[in-house]
Amino acid sequence: MNGMKERTRPKKETVEDHFFLTPTFQALTIGVPFCIFKLLFGLLALRAGVPYASLSALGWLVIAWALADLLMNLVRVIFHIIGRAAPIEYCTIAQAGRLFKRPMLFLAIDTLVTFSIICFVLWSGWIVRLSLLESYLWYAATTLNLISISVVNIWIELSRGR
Repeated sequence: MNGMKERTRPKKETVEDHFFLTPTFQALTIGVPFCIFKLLFGLLALRAGVPYASLSALGWLVIAWALADLLMNLVRVIFHIIGRAAPIEYCTIAQAGRLFKRPMLFLAIDTLVTFSIICFVLWSGWIVRLSLLESYLWYAATTLNLISISVVNIWIELSRGR
């Protein structure tokens, strides 16, 4: 080989190879469902907070947070579709993590907070205060999130065998 290292072409990556790791998939199956959980929690806090100004304020704050995160996830999808790097993170907490150069740590914190919200809504009994439409939104977010996690785990395990 004349003393030169053999150059190999990098394997062409296909959509199927990494679809489950794309910003679009992650935003639509994790980010958007998380925003739905936050939004519904904010609405429930508003309903419970009728006699309590602080609970109402918390409700509005969570609704604003959910809507900001939803917008950020949709921006990530748009940037991925047009093939450009997104200038923002998936959520406001991860965006704050950029200040500390730890957006993934802060994204994990957002995940913990969102899972805590889910647990609170379930264990407090607030879940029964959702309207029929809101319940279906909750079910859809739960189904999408849990099924996607399972599919990704299966894909990861199958990929290890390649």
